[in-house]
Amino acid sequence: MEYKDYYQVLGVSKNADEKEIKKAYRKLARQFHPDVNPNDKTAEAKFKEINEAYEVLGDAEKRRKYDELGQSFQRWQQTGGQAGGFDWNQWAASNQAAGGPVSRTGSFRVEYQDVDDLFGSGSGFSDFFQQIFGQAGTSGAGRRAGAGRQAAAAGRDLEEELTVTLEEAFQGAQRLLEVDGRRLEVKIPAGVKTGSRVRVAGEGLPVRRGGQRGDVYLRIQVLPHPTFERRDDDLHTEAPVDMFTALLGGEVQVPTLSGTVVLRVPAGTQSGRSFRLAGQGMPKLRVPNERGDLYVKLQVRLPEKLGDQERQLVRQWAALRGITDQSP
Repeated sequence: MEYKDYYQVLGVSKNADEKEIKKAYRKLARQFHPDVNPNDKTAEAKFKEINEAYEVLGDAEKRRKYDELGQSFQRWQQTGGQAGGFDWNQWAASNQAAGGPVSRTGSFRVEYQDVDDLFGSGSGFSDFFQQIFGQAGTSGAGRRAGAGRQAAAAGRDLEEELTVTLEEAFQGAQRLLEVDGRRLEVKIPAGVKTGSRVRVAGEGLPVRRGGQRGDVYLRIQVLPHPTFERRDDDLHTEAPVDMFTALLGGEVQVPTLSGTVVLRVPAGTQSGRSFRLAGQGMPKLRVPNERGDLYVKLQVRLPEKLGDQERQLVRQWAALRGITDQSP
């Protein structure tokens, strides 16, 4: 049995933090997931290796124990040890005797499906993993030994990112998802923000097949919008206004996510001035009957081409205001 470099498997440094490790895992898991690579044995093996690496490096206790093993293994190699001759049992005994971490059953953090559920029982983890952490350290095959206790245990939760448009976040939406071979219709409430988590109770994975299921958590990502910028429950936008309306006052048609409204513009409005339209923003997530505000910044647009008569009138106007005509 040879040493497995889990840091190399995920392509991260030994100093990588939890966020870096999770990011690397998710990228690789998407790339080699069986749904993306059907009937590809090489991708299947890689996917299991990635999950095993994350099972260790994504758990603080397992990572600490693995790092201690790595130091011992490297010292042994430096003294001339050959691959296959390392005494794993002796290391495990000395590690525990020295107060090292003891393996415990933990939840499996795979954000898609448990490896055993994907590939069937017996796929489990490698001999290297089992030797270090034992059956208690696994989250799938190892826990089958305690099947009697598992039957009453809570199932495993799943978490996935879901993107929605700003219009969908405004109105609420529905999504049809496939989880563990089941099709679910999920309701996305109005007012969700980037980072909101939508819980679908009882639709996750069971501890074992036929057992109680965990929950599904959808982590929301709201896509950028070409017209509106969202800031919490408020929206910000810009609207053009012609020079004459800005000077004399009048009305401007302003788009909102629920239709067009009329904004009254006072005379002498400067370009860049903002107006607040109360209640025209996003619905509040937990109080859907209340809405944020819409802030509209007016941009005064000047005529691009002037006729001879118009140009003469502008010169006369400038003269009335004491402005010297410097045009050619």
